[in-house]
Amino acid sequence: MAPRTDFPPVRACLFDMDGLLLDTEDIYTQCINVILKEHSQTRPELPWDVKAKLQGRPGPAATQILLEWADLKLTPEEYLARIVTLHQERFPTTRPLAGVPELLANLAKTQKHQQKPVHIALATSSHLANFKLKTDHLTELFSVFPDERRVLGDDQRLKPGRGKPLPDIFLLALDTINASLPEGEEPIKPEECLVFEDSVPGVEAGRRAGMRVIWCPHKELKALYAGREAEVLAGRTGEAGDVDMHQVGELDDGWGEYLASLEDFPYEKYGIVVPQ
Repeated sequence: MAPRTDFPPVRACLFDMDGLLLDTEDIYTQCINVILKEHSQTRPELPWDVKAKLQGRPGPAATQILLEWADLKLTPEEYLARIVTLHQERFPTTRPLAGVPELLANLAKTQKHQQKPVHIALATSSHLANFKLKTDHLTELFSVFPDERRVLGDDQRLKPGRGKPLPDIFLLALDTINASLPEGEEPIKPEECLVFEDSVPGVEAGRRAGMRVIWCPHKELKALYAGREAEVLAGRTGEAGDVDMHQVGELDDGWGEYLASLEDFPYEKYGIVVPQ
């Protein structure tokens, strides 16, 4: 189909965190591999085709997928206790990925543009404890996200079982923005939002929310989906199963874009004006 080109300017940017803002995906893999080497006779390392199914999902859903694949002789509680210990050791070393500090700083600058401010919110499947482990040493970087515009995986407003690839977390993030807009500013519509994601379930969640999406994946994930990029950008890889297909996009419809990194982001393409 012919891609849409008459989009309104972006008024809100909604960000995933793991693997998109922070270099946590390799740390997650390292931690899981430690457990596999300790407890699995047949699955010594986590391959990317399995890891791709874990990315972006809420913790309990990802754990269930992993335990079934690995056939570990661990209960979910035993696995959780071990993985938490490994996370506590390694997450305090996280660093922002290339281009992230500049992008967030530039979007924050738009708040000085009274006619074209771009609002931002965080929409991450990480629960509060893990969020703090990953970000307490990066408070300046995350200061651009007001507390009321941070939606975490254990947010009580999210219904159980409604995590990514379903759209709820991004729709809630937009609600937090609209609830805190300056007086007189019109509510932001989903098609005025730009979702930033690295995971395939996350892209599907953004598309199901009726939002435009930037897909900026790990190079190994991109290689795994070589030749299927159009499916990913349309949200048509079936991560949520064959349900509510009217919510996903069409191939090459112009609502999604792949970027190798967030460096040199094309602001003008999205109608974003960064004050000099």
